[in-house]
Amino acid sequence: MDKCLISRNMVALILAISIITLIMLSGCGCLSESDSSVSSKSATTTETTTEAYAQSGGTSVRSDQAITASNTDESSIKVTDSGTLTLSDSTVTKTGETSSNENSDFYGLNAAVLAESGSTIKLTNCTVNTGANGANGVFATGSGSSVILSDVVIKTTADGSRGVDATLSGSITCTDVDITTEGQHCAAIATDRGSGTVTVTGGTMTTAGEGSPGIYSTGNITVSDAVITAAGSEAAVIEGKNSISLEKVALSSAKKCGAMLYQSFSGDAEVGTSIFTMNGGSLTAAIGPLFYITNTDSIIELKDADLTAMSGTLLTASADRWGNNGSNGGVVTLKAENETLDGSITCDSISSVTVMLQNSTVLEGSMNAENTAGSMALILDHTSAWNVTGTSYLTSFTDEDSTLVNIKDNGYTVYYNADESTNSWLNGNTYILIDGGKLTPFTGSA
Repeated sequence: MDKCLISRNMVALILAISIITLIMLSGCGCLSESDSSVSSKSATTTETTTEAYAQSGGTSVRSDQAITASNTDESSIKVTDSGTLTLSDSTVTKTGETSSNENSDFYGLNAAVLAESGSTIKLTNCTVNTGANGANGVFATGSGSSVILSDVVIKTTADGSRGVDATLSGSITCTDVDITTEGQHCAAIATDRGSGTVTVTGGTMTTAGEGSPGIYSTGNITVSDAVITAAGSEAAVIEGKNSISLEKVALSSAKKCGAMLYQSFSGDAEVGTSIFTMNGGSLTAAIGPLFYITNTDSIIELKDADLTAMSGTLLTASADRWGNNGSNGGVVTLKAENETLDGSITCDSISSVTVMLQNSTVLEGSMNAENTAGSMALILDHTSAWNVTGTSYLTSFTDEDSTLVNIKDNGYTVYYNADESTNSWLNGNTYILIDGGKLTPFTGSA
């Protein structure tokens, strides 16, 4: 045979093999990173994967992904060791149970999306779905760890699966994020042990399960321009020395109360003052008091908010099942500006309430009608008023308007403690009010 012909055939064969090899490699995708890490400084792809994604360090940019994890304790996306992942136009799915509810709550074990050890995850126009116990939607844990979400939809369907959760100084930022949770103990927006920071702008959050408030804070949570509905729990809960700040938020609850401020002593939150701030927006409670305070010191600040307590009770401070008997009451200062406060204020013998009405605020309700409070104080500026709807007992009463015309008594008696130094301006006297009721000293243990 002609040697030239043999050479030409061998060259053709080698070329054919090379082409086939290149085609096979190009179809691989190489995005299945269930147990691998990404350490390159930059990686960009639009190919898809159906396996879990893990990244240790480095920077990666991806889009058009379908990422799924189904194994126990496996996150769909996990970025560690100061890594950065940017993901857009993708779907993240998590099934497979947690082996430890505590580790899921505190450290994000089994979460769909998890940033830890100083890492950053950015999701834009993505969907996150979980359907397993202890499968939080999006989780950031540890100092310097953060998740940034924009135009993201999150849904969890099983117990112990919060929408977004930050712990141990981690942070989450949400812009136009919609969250739905269906299970028990599944707050839409949460922080947990070691505190955390969550900032939310826009979006709609809905929870259905028992013990699943719209917001649960053991850290610092700020929400603006959002709609939050809790069908099986309180609308918002703060534990210990932490805060919730709301601006133009529509917040509502169907069970227990509107907002609860408490301390469980479980170790999840430092002991200290709980702070609830609301500017504009609305808070509605279908049952129970609008605000319930137990076993903690607290401050509630309200301005220009629309408040509705269907039970007729605005605020209750009382001992409950948390803390040590005899020292587990609630201590609260309620400050209101340009508000209409409608409902009674109640307090037990080891709790105390101070109400400050400022800048044209009106309180319509009774205060300490059963004369049970450890302390009940009212401070009125000259622009504000009290529309009394029942006999009331005040430990301390201060009114910038010494004529008392800003008390519409409706014929009811308001009692004050003449022995309290803050009441010295009343000189222990009885005053007839504008509707025929009276302001008078009380006797006994009130």
